[in-house]
Amino acid sequence: MPHATAPPATGHRPRWWTELPLIAVVYALYSVGRLLVRGDVSTAVDHGLAILRLEQALYLNAEHPLNRLFTSTPSIGIPADFAYASLHYVVTPAVLVWMFRRRSAAYRAARVWLMNSTLLGLVGFTLMPTCPPRLLDASHGFVDTMAQYSAYGWWGEGASAPRGLSGMTNQYAAMPSLHVGWSLWCGILLWRHGRHPLIRAAGIAYPLITTIVVMGTANHYFLDAVAGAAVMGLGALLVKPVIRFADGVKARLAGVLPGGRKRGGASTAAAAIPATVSPDVSAGCKTSTGERIPGQRTTSADPPGTAVGGTAARDAADADASDDAPAAAR
Repeated sequence: MPHATAPPATGHRPRWWTELPLIAVVYALYSVGRLLVRGDVSTAVDHGLAILRLEQALYLNAEHPLNRLFTSTPSIGIPADFAYASLHYVVTPAVLVWMFRRRSAAYRAARVWLMNSTLLGLVGFTLMPTCPPRLLDASHGFVDTMAQYSAYGWWGEGASAPRGLSGMTNQYAAMPSLHVGWSLWCGILLWRHGRHPLIRAAGIAYPLITTIVVMGTANHYFLDAVAGAAVMGLGALLVKPVIRFADGVKARLAGVLPGGRKRGGASTAAAAIPATVSPDVSAGCKTSTGERIPGQRTTSADPPGTAVGGTAARDAADADASDDAPAAAR
């Protein structure tokens, strides 16, 4: 998605003291919004079962074999639980900081892309609350690996939330999977902007591993992962319109604030000078006959002491040439 990480039109280097509050505010709004959009549990369960039936009809049901593998093999299941509970909190900010420090020309577009997609994910949670596989009835064949291996980590039975804080998270925000969406964002940026082969390889491996982890731990369906990728694609398409809108708002604010500068670089105060002010430096004052403004040039055709273009000098020349002047002066 080259358009999503293209350099911004303004090209100025972002400043961390403005970026950090902006990112913090957006993430806080997302977190609070995710808590406030909890849907009815029965509706979420119905949505989860509908997704499961659709996958089975399309022969896309990879969750069951992966979940059985993670459940029966602690050497796979425990690292997968740690990956699910922590990597999206670590890798995503790390890639954002890396873009800020090393690829500043593309940072703004990358940040806007991430924010667009995150807010679109919140819309998905609102419109379609979905019960993850691990919270379905046991008759559907899923085991909650986070609960099974909770003794090895900081989480309890509330997915990746710390023990006792499961009430602070929305466990029915499964559609779309932003674990997969954010990992895809990281992967594309690492592949596009990484110079070392290992970094580019990590850009391919990270979203693939994340997709396997979210299904094997029974936190997401495969179609949740597909929806997470779709949300990232839509967020990328909105990057340029959002940047244009933000730049337009900044330009309007700069025009109304004191000391704002216009497009050509001149201040609004300078632009407010009346156009009726005379460009004549002398402001209408005239010199007496034969008087020369200090420093004013003369031409070789003018008599000594005559200023170029001076009105007083022209008057003196006309007087000398008149019939009334003495003959000696002619």
